[in-house]
Amino acid sequence: MIAGLFHMVWKVIWNTFVIIICASLIFVGYKANQPMTVVGVPKGMTYVEFIQNRLDAVKTVEPSRCGWGMMLSLVTLGPIYSFVYTEVGIHPDGFLARGTANDPDIPKDVAGAKWYEVPGIWWNTIERLSWTMLGKPEPYGCQFKQIDGLE
Repeated sequence: MIAGLFHMVWKVIWNTFVIIICASLIFVGYKANQPMTVVGVPKGMTYVEFIQNRLDAVKTVEPSRCGWGMMLSLVTLGPIYSFVYTEVGIHPDGFLARGTANDPDIPKDVAGAKWYEVPGIWWNTIERLSWTMLGKPEPYGCQFKQIDGLE
């Protein structure tokens, strides 16, 4: 009887976990194929197109390790920053907000957001961070080639 109860609880936890992972992958796949909402991105460019463009740009940077270093920093630090910045935007008076430096990529006007708004806020933060790290034309750093469609 106890074993059956543990088995049922385990199945519920496992199935919930699988559903959350699948839903997350579907959400990211959907949002990545929608036009980006970041100011400065060419109209209609999706996140997938942006990343493909930046991967091509990495190949033209000299020395190439600089470009690959920027891509690796986005892959490793992007998830951490996106969660921290989303949390800081939603709870501007919280613990993390007190220890986080002001950054233009932190979401504005989202304090007290409902739970169902959080994934959209998080995705917009991912787009802004990616644009800041890889797309925004800068006179210093890796100096990636400009994105097609930018003036």
